[in-house]
Amino acid sequence: MLRKYLFTSESVTEGHPDKVCDMISDAILDAILFEDKNARVACETMVTMGKIIISGEITTSANINYKEIATKTIESIGYNKFDLNKNDDQYDIDIIIKKQSPHIAQGVDEEKDKDQGAGDQGLMFGFACNETSELMPLPIMISHSITKKLTEVRKNKTLNWLKPDGKSQVTVEYNADNTPSKIQKVVIATQHADMLDKFKSIDEEYSFIKKNITEHVILPVLKNFDIPYNSEFIINGTGRFVEGGPIADVGLTGRKIIVDTYGGYSRHGGGAFSGKDPSKVDRSAAYMARYIAKNIVASEIAEKCEVQLSYCIGVSKPTSINVDTFNTSKYSNDIIEHMVGEIFDLKPSQIISKLNLKNPIYKKFASYGHFGRTRDCSWEKTDMVSEIKEFIKKHDWFKWYIKKRF
Repeated sequence: MLRKYLFTSESVTEGHPDKVCDMISDAILDAILFEDKNARVACETMVTMGKIIISGEITTSANINYKEIATKTIESIGYNKFDLNKNDDQYDIDIIIKKQSPHIAQGVDEEKDKDQGAGDQGLMFGFACNETSELMPLPIMISHSITKKLTEVRKNKTLNWLKPDGKSQVTVEYNADNTPSKIQKVVIATQHADMLDKFKSIDEEYSFIKKNITEHVILPVLKNFDIPYNSEFIINGTGRFVEGGPIADVGLTGRKIIVDTYGGYSRHGGGAFSGKDPSKVDRSAAYMARYIAKNIVASEIAEKCEVQLSYCIGVSKPTSINVDTFNTSKYSNDIIEHMVGEIFDLKPSQIISKLNLKNPIYKKFASYGHFGRTRDCSWEKTDMVSEIKEFIKKHDWFKWYIKKRF
């Protein structure tokens, strides 16, 4: 029986400890790619109170200063040295880097008589739907808009008492026909300065924070979405959020993979993006799957589309292609899968070339989602719409189906 239902997605600010790590890892990747476009990079970062650890497997001719990149990234987020250590202004940065395994390299390196193979085995998902102009699910787009707004009003000093760490969570009510009908709940957790010297009590401080977050963050964002909303917002559910960032929580690269993608609305293959050069299909093939799904929805042959790709290490062609349009297309999934295999070259080298993935572009995507961007993002282009429509139009699908079956 069809029914109304709720769906929730979350986002985090760039000051969240896990995002600090993603940004450091991708800043290092960008610095390496700026000097060496063919580098092999798998960079992992951990931050905690008084300590940053940068580790991974990196093979490159580039000469970069890891500590300087980490320090500048942290400063660009809005943390200073006193935000990283509760006791004093000192923190250590440890660098533990080794080269890529030669057994992995031999499967990835392109040679005259051999295509570049995938950098690892794995499965990747791409998704698109017509809920927003970006062809993304509504809950994650609202969540990202809120966390971006938190950062904006902090950095432009509109709310100069805000600190970098923060999160949002948005619940959307859907009709039985899967169309969004209402923003049911907005939750925000935002780090702030200790202001008890300015207020008589914790309750008074909390009322000030809630009023300003509502007026300067939540309401301006929700007005941009043409949908009713429940105005009972939850802001800092514990009452106070003074201690945050790496002092409060350990951060690790790759722990916000649902925030990075579709907010749980689509399936996820499990691989993280940040710190990985595009020979890693965890990143490049996930971008390609999004590109395919978005172009399918933009071509209006489906209202919703999920694309799964899978690869084997050292092998150039995908081991599988799967398309699901959730009964929103007049064409069968078989037909659309066939079309994908025919007009999209899914070998890693061709994905990298098609999407221009050897450029130092990654740090700017490390926060607020890798998908749904509208500027300077090759995998968000809808430049395959005409080709998709033409391919679908010109084929005799009845003959193709009979041949496939018999």
